[in-house]
Amino acid sequence: MLATLLSPAIVFCFAASCLTLAAPAWAGTIRGAVRFAGEAVEQKKLVVTVDQAVCGKEKDAEDLVLSAGKGIRNAVVSLQGLSTDVKWPATSPVQMDQKECVFVPRVVLVPAGGTVEFLNGDRLLHNLRSRTKANPPFNRTQPKGRTIPIPFRAPEIIRIDCDLHPWMHAWVVVAEHPFYAVTGDQGEFVLENVPPGNYTLRLWHESLGTLTRAVTVNRGAATVNVEMGRR
Repeated sequence: MLATLLSPAIVFCFAASCLTLAAPAWAGTIRGAVRFAGEAVEQKKLVVTVDQAVCGKEKDAEDLVLSAGKGIRNAVVSLQGLSTDVKWPATSPVQMDQKECVFVPRVVLVPAGGTVEFLNGDRLLHNLRSRTKANPPFNRTQPKGRTIPIPFRAPEIIRIDCDLHPWMHAWVVVAEHPFYAVTGDQGEFVLENVPPGNYTLRLWHESLGTLTRAVTVNRGAATVNVEMGRR
């Protein structure tokens, strides 16, 4: 089992928190990038109709954010085909803030059994409403300055909304194992310390859906560059 193979210490990071696991010296790395297929699209502007003193008059739409090279930001990359015996050590809570009426960051990763601390850095009232299937739903009023910790037990991708500011959306990805990543500003990602084997790489994006790619990991690095387009 994978848990019995893991031996010197390695580190995995989930948003603002990191955790330590053990991994074999012969583990590999998956590096790559996720890019948009087709012509680049201009980022839309969303009109703000309430609380303009704090929120401003418009916001950049974040449902599809591309770099100059069409790299896709905030895609979630994960491995399938792993042993389910990977054990999570204790981790610090992951944090998601609300700043000028935007969730920051847009997407967070939290281990199954972990906690997300929802912050409110704005000088006004927000609310947090989840769209869940495997985890208990919640709809919480959040005054300014209040932190609301919420545990997540089962793996799933959960949308978070603020009903008071309808352009505000975010995502909590509850991860079943450590081999998850969120793509960066250029669409880049790295999955480190992966035991050798044949896997399915799963990519999910809120606007572009899900696709999979086969990947083989040996000692050293495997490179996987993927294009995603509108369905």
